[in-house]
Amino acid sequence: MSKKSVAEIIVDTLVAAGVKRVFGVVGDSLNGITDNIRTRHNIEFIAVRHEEGGAFAAGAEAHLTGDLAVCAGSCGPGNTHLINGLFDCHRSRVPVLALAAQIPSVEIGTGYFQETHPERLFRECSHFCELISTPEQAVRTIESAVAAALGQRGVAVVVLPGDVAYLETEAPKTLLPTLGRCSALRPGEADIRQAAELLNAGAKVTILAGIGCANAHSELLQVAEMLQAPVVHALRGKEFVEPNNPFDVGMTGLLGMPAGYHALMDARVILMLGTDFPYRQFYPEKARVVQVDTRPENIGRRTRVEIGLVGDVAETLRALLPYLTVHTDSAHLQEARERHRADDAHLAELATGEAGDSSLHPPHVARLLNELATEDAIFTCDVGTPTIWAARYLRMNGKRRLVGSFVHGSMANAVSQAYGAALAYPGRPVIAMCGDGGLAMLLSELLTIRQHKIPVKIIVFNNSALGFVELEMKAAGILEYGTELDNPDFGALATAAGLKGFRVGDPGQLESVLREALAHDGPALVDAVVKRQELSMPPSIDRKQAQGFSLYAVKALMNGRGSELLELAKTNLLR
Repeated sequence: MSKKSVAEIIVDTLVAAGVKRVFGVVGDSLNGITDNIRTRHNIEFIAVRHEEGGAFAAGAEAHLTGDLAVCAGSCGPGNTHLINGLFDCHRSRVPVLALAAQIPSVEIGTGYFQETHPERLFRECSHFCELISTPEQAVRTIESAVAAALGQRGVAVVVLPGDVAYLETEAPKTLLPTLGRCSALRPGEADIRQAAELLNAGAKVTILAGIGCANAHSELLQVAEMLQAPVVHALRGKEFVEPNNPFDVGMTGLLGMPAGYHALMDARVILMLGTDFPYRQFYPEKARVVQVDTRPENIGRRTRVEIGLVGDVAETLRALLPYLTVHTDSAHLQEARERHRADDAHLAELATGEAGDSSLHPPHVARLLNELATEDAIFTCDVGTPTIWAARYLRMNGKRRLVGSFVHGSMANAVSQAYGAALAYPGRPVIAMCGDGGLAMLLSELLTIRQHKIPVKIIVFNNSALGFVELEMKAAGILEYGTELDNPDFGALATAAGLKGFRVGDPGQLESVLREALAHDGPALVDAVVKRQELSMPPSIDRKQAQGFSLYAVKALMNGRGSELLELAKTNLLR
């Protein structure tokens, strides 16, 4: 058995796990790792400009491929920059391994320059977080970290002092016994029969489907047909549930539309499939609920659940189907479908704007992106209003993919996730739908794109405001404050950074600009100067929100901002 350095053992293990790249920023405490990667032909170090961007990029790669992705940070500030992106990866349940370099081992605990304790810091956003303090720990620690990230679908962190990376130890052949293997979890037969009895006896059944339906599309359609049940998808389930689904009636929740909202609220029985949809106010109070999830802790924590089935969605539905009886009453389904058609017509109307209005509406941008993008495009979107436009206007077809910070809800994710996606799938179009606030927060990552010549396309919804925050303030009855953004010309800025830059505010020029940007052989950015007061409302406004908007209206008038009320009236906020 030969001896190898700890750094070599770690890199060997990553290569054996199928890792193709490590995202990070170099630093002396990482030298052992980066110098070893430098000598390899089957793994590369992607130098990013901010470690947070590297973590987002790794998360996007892991989400799209299902395989292990890796990011790294040097000691102290280097790896603490990873933490927000790692929280996003962990809460999105994607397999990411983070290498957190540490100060020299003999200095730990002395308050040394750049000292932190990553094994404590990252504990909350990881399944596995351990320090390699001696070389003899290296093999077992790195192999355990890979197994934890892949097996538990989340983050694993290996903390490595810079000096320990160079120490040598006996290095057996890399063994990853769970790599590429999966197990199906199926509920017990008695539980399946009990759930079937409830579903068979119920009228007005609605299915709420999430990301857990990723490998259960055909089973989902069979159950929906038998139960004559409309399917409401959660945002993370959109790319898997929506394609080729005649039962899909859209989303509910803050980003949803009336069809999805009413399909759930009018239901007497709800079948929840692989979703942890968090907003309790969008669940009916009296419906009987069957919930299927691989994680027992998810069952019953959002709404009262009568029957909880711990299992994979596809496996559980296959077991359930023989016990279901065909429902003949389709009135609930047909009503939801009619509402869904009305929603689509309303969204199309919003995307065209009003006669005589020369401003550029963000729905118009999103609708054209949907139409012009290829059938296999990968989209990323920032939180806030870009997520709304992506949820409402992008159409998933089974080939397209959609990535965002949909659980952690972080700003500044879209650009970094876009270059992570593009590196994972070279040749596929990748489009980032960015907010102006999100883009500006990690503006450094434009330089990462430039340096590595990654041909992503960035569309900035530039309304000179933190738009969704403004809406939240208005709903709470307060005047917006601190939300206005004094932005530069992002197109000119992109050009200066080495990208192809565009700026457009005329709706008549939008299509030609988007076509040119999407066709450009290299990275491009379109600064779309959109209407600021284009506010998007949830499918139902409760009394508290209505009171908040009324209070906002009074305050706006008293502060000489009555012109804003005219814009709000046009968006039906005050009607």
